[in-house]
Amino acid sequence: MDGRELLRSMKVFGSVQGLRVVRSAWRQRRTDAWGLPPLGAERARVPGLAVEAEAAPGGGTVRFARSSLRIRVSSGGTVFWGWDGAEPLPSYALAGEAPDADPRASLEPDTDGGWRIVSERVTVTVSRHGAVELRTPGGVLLRRDLPPRWWEPVASAGNGAGGEVSGAARWVQRSEVPADARFFGLGGRSAGPRLRDGSYRLWNTDPKGRFAPGDDPLYITMPVQFVVSDAGTHLAFHDSTWDGQVTLAEGEEGAGSGHDRPGTSEVRMSGGPLRCWVVVGTPARVLHGWAALTGAPALPPSWALGPQHARWGFGSAREVRRVVAGYRERGLPLSAVHLDIDHYDGHRVFTVDRERFPDLPGLAEELREQGVRLVSIVDPAVKAEPGDPVYDGGSAADAFVKDARGEEVRGVVWPGECAYPDFTDPAVREWWGGLYEERLGRGFAGVWHDMNEPVSFVPFGDPTLPRSARHALEGRGGDHREAHNVYALAMARAGYEGLCRLRPEERPFLFSRSGWAGMQRYGGTWSGDVSTGWPGLRASLALVLGLGLCGVPYSGPDVGGFDGSPSPELFLRWYQLGAWLPLFRTHAAIDAGRREPWEFGPEVLEHARVALAERERLRPYFTTLARLARMTGAPYVRPLWWGTPEDRVLRDCEDAFLLGDALLVAPVLTRGADRRAVRLPRGRWYDTATGRAYEGPGQVLLDAPLSRVPVLARAGAVLPVRGEGDELVLEVWAPAAGRTGGGLVVRDTGDGWEPAVIERYQSRLVDGRVVVERVTDDGVEEAGLPVVVRGL
Repeated sequence: MDGRELLRSMKVFGSVQGLRVVRSAWRQRRTDAWGLPPLGAERARVPGLAVEAEAAPGGGTVRFARSSLRIRVSSGGTVFWGWDGAEPLPSYALAGEAPDADPRASLEPDTDGGWRIVSERVTVTVSRHGAVELRTPGGVLLRRDLPPRWWEPVASAGNGAGGEVSGAARWVQRSEVPADARFFGLGGRSAGPRLRDGSYRLWNTDPKGRFAPGDDPLYITMPVQFVVSDAGTHLAFHDSTWDGQVTLAEGEEGAGSGHDRPGTSEVRMSGGPLRCWVVVGTPARVLHGWAALTGAPALPPSWALGPQHARWGFGSAREVRRVVAGYRERGLPLSAVHLDIDHYDGHRVFTVDRERFPDLPGLAEELREQGVRLVSIVDPAVKAEPGDPVYDGGSAADAFVKDARGEEVRGVVWPGECAYPDFTDPAVREWWGGLYEERLGRGFAGVWHDMNEPVSFVPFGDPTLPRSARHALEGRGGDHREAHNVYALAMARAGYEGLCRLRPEERPFLFSRSGWAGMQRYGGTWSGDVSTGWPGLRASLALVLGLGLCGVPYSGPDVGGFDGSPSPELFLRWYQLGAWLPLFRTHAAIDAGRREPWEFGPEVLEHARVALAERERLRPYFTTLARLARMTGAPYVRPLWWGTPEDRVLRDCEDAFLLGDALLVAPVLTRGADRRAVRLPRGRWYDTATGRAYEGPGQVLLDAPLSRVPVLARAGAVLPVRGEGDELVLEVWAPAAGRTGGGLVVRDTGDGWEPAVIERYQSRLVDGRVVVERVTDDGVEEAGLPVVVRGL
């Protein structure tokens, strides 16, 4: 034990809480000492040579001397393979049944004793040694997975061919990609969005207070790789929830006597099945296929696309009213206020401090009349105290995680010693979801899940539950090694389904600090405790872009950073970035500086007002992007290479992004900058501030005064914006001569479940005049909406 860590815990938590966390850490070690099987001798195994194959719709099974491989191509071109009998289900990632097999594809003999499956979008080959290759229909290599290797306890090591999936076996899968490929994804990575050479752990982790670029792992880790190369784009997902590590190395063209050195990815898992999904195609097609596999993103209610304000330390209803009044008096729009743990009674979940918040339902109603919703934090840890209604109810329902001896697992969180619901049990999810009735009754319109990695405060070791802690895992049974990474995902499901039952007429608003593949089904996420500083600002953008490529489109940072006091310039640049991201929320720690825009002086206030006004003007565009994300899986915020992944220069651009198809946003991420270089994708782009046109691909130098960040519009783009009197207006940027443009519009239907109607518009130049028409199944007609033309 490090004495400095003990001293830090005493300072942070106080002497009593500090001693509790020390005892908790030692208890965790003792629990695992007798709760986990002892490490014994292991035997390595590889597949060996292929001995036979059996065809089936979409693929078939290849049997090797010491293993078996089932492989299948779906009708949409998605490829699945599983070793040693691993099937697509059960899986926490998949939204439902596995996609149907492509009836036109089947396993057939290939050269050199191997096998292949030819489909419309991908060709899969299996070598006689067990390597799996994916190629384009034209034969260009996308990915090669080399024969895997397992390490099994000697007592259970065996043939494995067609046998049961063993959770005890460690395995490693090494893959090769083209030399020019770039890696993205793996969940929320602060050093991204492009993932450089190095190792990335797959274990959801609270970084203990704050993080900056280079801190890894963080709250959301996913074995999801998004790979972009000249050959094409693909997403690879290794569906194991166990602790793991991914080691990436970019390739080099012309390395070693003129031969390319491929890029490599090595996935090491401490257990779970070895099974993989690969989705190929354009970036848009890949994420559409990923959403079809893992579930459509939840659609936030309309108000959740507006500006939101949070703070750990509001302290009282009086302070909430003061802050909301500050927005109103200064004419600043505000959609929601978030209450952190300080509004609880003794930090206990599903309670209220009645002295500081004597009439929370009345406060919520008062704010709602002003167009402001209240959002509540919800932590999973329940104070382990008989007499506490939540604890007593959970005990009666047998809802809490236990150890191998059947005793309740305890940890230390904000309320003190706590128990943890086992969200991998369907009955526990139903019980927990019912508890949100208390939050709704208090007037809250949404929730944010925190501390759900899950966290147990410790001065040393892993700040979570013992790895030997037992979980239901949907009736299969297992321990925390398998359940840890999906704990928050299962909690989000419990909350989302509970809110749907309790208030079926409204879409739930829920976002979660931690999660796993498929978490978008239940809501979004935020950055967590990003450190206040220019590196933290850069990390904020990296997280949003990386998570979007993993299928989580709704996210955003703690604007201003979680800790410390940002300078006026830093706060403003962070605020300007946040105004262009899906979740636009300020937030800070209890001991950090203020985050209200007027606290940074009149100049910052006026510039923040401009950013807020532009966000509100573009709310119809954000509404459209939210609907399209649900229907197609495409994130609101996209890397610059989204439409042109073959552009190698754009693959390395990490300081700007596309907002939908129409806008390019270039935030200022460095101190003192009043100009910045912007790399443009191909086509014509207009500076929205000056109207000047630029031709891409190429790089331009644009003004970036404190009053704004550079934003460019694609020529021909048709954007829905808010006009005078809140009417819907089409803003059209003039198309280049001889070219057409267009855009999609989805109108706001409120916060319920009304189906969306996509309206398609096209723009073109006719005799120097911009014509905008609505495209229908029967042809084209007048736009039917007011049109504002810009760029002429």
